[in-house]
Order: sequence, then C-alpha cells, then structure tokens
Amino acid sequence: MISVGDASARILEEIKPLEAEKVELERAAGRVLAARVVAETTSPPWDNSSMDGYAVRGADIVAAEKQHPPTRRSAEGGDPPSLRVVATIAAGSIAIRPLGAGEAMRIMTGAPMPVGADTVIRIEDTDGGADRVAILEFRDLLRNVRRAGEDFRAGDLLFEPGTEVRAPHLGVLASAGIRSVSVRRRPRVALVTSGDELVELRDYTSAVAGLKIVSSNSWTLPQLVHEAGGLPVDLGIANDTRQSLHEKLERAIDCDFIITSAGISVGDLDNVRSVFAEMGGRLTFWKVSMRPGAPMAFGSLHGIPWLGLSGNPVSAIVSFEVFGRPVIRKMLGYEKLHRTLIPVRLGEPVEIAAPLTHFLRATVTRGHDSEYVAHLAGSQSSAVLTAMARANALLVVPADRPSNPPGTVLHAIPLTNDLDMSAELGIQ
Repeated sequence: MISVGDASARILEEIKPLEAEKVELERAAGRVLAARVVAETTSPPWDNSSMDGYAVRGADIVAAEKQHPPTRRSAEGGDPPSLRVVATIAAGSIAIRPLGAGEAMRIMTGAPMPVGADTVIRIEDTDGGADRVAILEFRDLLRNVRRAGEDFRAGDLLFEPGTEVRAPHLGVLASAGIRSVSVRRRPRVALVTSGDELVELRDYTSAVAGLKIVSSNSWTLPQLVHEAGGLPVDLGIANDTRQSLHEKLERAIDCDFIITSAGISVGDLDNVRSVFAEMGGRLTFWKVSMRPGAPMAFGSLHGIPWLGLSGNPVSAIVSFEVFGRPVIRKMLGYEKLHRTLIPVRLGEPVEIAAPLTHFLRATVTRGHDSEYVAHLAGSQSSAVLTAMARANALLVVPADRPSNPPGTVLHAIPLTNDLDMSAELGIQ
C-alpha cells in the first residue's frame, strides 16, 4: 500500500500530453494551446475614439482655455469657446479629410480618429451643437483616444503553449485575425464497470427490482470525464466472468486512457487485475493508503494507461477526482493538474478510525470572519451518494490526525464553483 502522494506522482510521471490537432476557433474554448500564437493583425488597427463626442485638436483646446478660463467666464458671464463642426464620423466610417485649426468633428465610440485630431471631448462636456460646438469643460485634453496597436501589433506573441483558451482568449484570437489554433487532442477515455448485480438504467424494470441495482458509475464517471475535458467512451457493464471483461477491454485499444470500476479487490470474482495480466497488461501498483478508495490499481494495457477504481460509487468518484482528473488534464496539456487546496476550519468534530488519508464529503461556506468553515455533508459510507451530491468539497484528513476538534484547521479540495460566489467573497 502506497501513500496518496506517491501514487499520484507515479501515475503522472507516466502520462504525456497528447499530440496536437488544429481546430477552428469555434471549437477552441476550454482547450489547451500546443503552440505559440502570434498576432496576424494590429489591434486597434487605427487610432479611435473611446467616447461619443467631438474630435478636436489639443492645441485649439489649450488656446481656448487660455483665452476663456472658467473663472473669467464665470465672472464676466461670457460665452464658452466654440469650434466649427465640419463632419460626423460614425463607427465603421472614416473622416473625409484631415481636421483643420478651429474645427471639430462629431465622432462615435470606436470610430477612427481624423488626421490632425488628438483629443475627444465627451459629448456631455459640450452643448451638443451641430454647426458649432461650445466646449464647456476642458478636462479631456489629449484623452479619450485609443491608439493603434494599444492592445497588440502584428507579429506580437499573444499566448504560449499550455495556455487554456477561455472567453477572453477567444476575443483576442478573433481580433488578431486567427481562425484556427493548434491545441492538444482531447483524450478518449474508455469506461468499463463490472458486476453481475448491475444493470443499465434503460434495463431497470420492476421485474429486476430487488435482484439488480442500477449502475450509478455508468452515469457519474462519464460525466466526470467530460467535465475534466476528456471524451468518455462507455463500453458498458462486464459480467463477473473473465471472458466478458476480456471482450470489453479489447474494445478499449483505440482509446488513450482506460478506467475500470469494480473487480479489483480480492474476491473470487474480482477478475480485473488477472485479466489485465492475461492480456499483457502491466500493474504499477495496487492499493493506496486512503479512504474511501483504498483498493485502486494503476498500470497500462498495450501502452494505454489504466486506472482501476473501486466499484463503490463514492470511492470511484473520490479516486477519479484525486487521480483520474489530473491524468486527463495532463493529456490535455494543462500545467496545473490538481485543484488548489483551501484552508478550512472545522465546524464540528471530525474523527477517523484508521491511519489512512481520508477524503470526507463536506460542505464548505464562508464564515463571518471570512474564513472557510467545513461541515460533513452526511454519512461517509462509500455507498451513500446523496452525501456526495450535497458536498461541494472533499475534506482532507491526514492519516496522523485521528481526532480533530471544532476549530481545527485542515485543507479541502473544492469540487464546485460555489466556493467562489461573490456573496461569500464579500463582493458588494
């Protein structure tokens, strides 16, 4: 039996990122770049206005402010300075000529600046005139202009390999004129569960109720693979015979990763390890010092990594989270493979009976002091899925911490996004 840390290290040292493939930008979200991305265009392509207002020459504004300072206008009751409006520039159009001295052009947000202009006076700082515009406020001298290439220029390095493509990245790529990118291929993950007592949901009827149970792993594991970025290939339920399991595994040879659930313990019908050996498989280790999920195997079949999970529903989910998800992420090219542990303070006593690393289903919330507080989500039996559904984190209890009173600080693995809700983070 090896430690969780050793098991994770031994698994991941055998995993390599998959080869690259070219995908259209429409399919790039959530993928990991396999090559550097260089801008093909400049953004913005020209100086443009960041405000609705009037494009003017800064020199005219400086001269007007000297001649008509606000304090003198107020004392003398004089009219504010004005400029002649010679054109309107809408977004998507360009000025018909350069801007001359004493002139202004009405301009919309995003429209190209006319030659000669270096300032945009926002419309609320004017009288909104059509033929002549009065300048009521001088605060925008040499402002409200987005310069050409302010974001990037053609030839600039935009993103390095290993970058996950998220919504902002898509915007940058589109702005740079890039229609496709090189990303790591998504791994095909073969899923096989086994057990004569199991039946698919579609086959569950009153006739088999009490004799069979629905294979919940056939639903949870494909979804977990999908959420991790893999492509689940569900090969169905194998009977508790060597031949049935052999037939299922033969169908996995065109996949990148094999995950089995059940059949890896020491019972007479636990055939997975022996069938793997018969088929030329290699066993790297068996059993991990953890609960739930201690009976877990890792090895390979014809060079394809294999993870053998317990058939207990919660054990399978926990083991996938700790070991399977990082494998898929490494195949996808991610540099960050594991979720970030967060410190939590126990809201109740937590005790463990065996000297194993425990992963307990928990609900974690923000306390009044902004610390995370953890409570157990219910029964910790490896067959109780409802507690897993209620949990938003796995509370990690080290093997050498058998007794943990309320207030003890441990760590937790967040499972859902609700730990980052704005209300909990104090964002108003």
